[in-house]
Amino acid sequence: MQAESLPEDIRSLSVADRIALVTAIWDTIAGESPPPLTDEQRREIDHRLAAKQLDGSPGETWRDVRARLLDQR
Repeated sequence: MQAESLPEDIRSLSVADRIALVTAIWDTIAGESPPPLTDEQRREIDHRLAAKQLDGSPGETWRDVRARLLDQR
């Protein structure tokens, strides 16, 4: 959905009110069961888990990932 296609009453809300609206919508989605994985998604997850087990490294911490992403901005 493009921003331009949102109803005017939503577009005219303040940023704080739009964030609150998005949060409320997200909460209704998060409360539902996720859609089932496709076979392709399941294979990819299995592939990544197997690769991770072979690698043996602990991976990156959220702090490191977050810092790297913020540096890219």
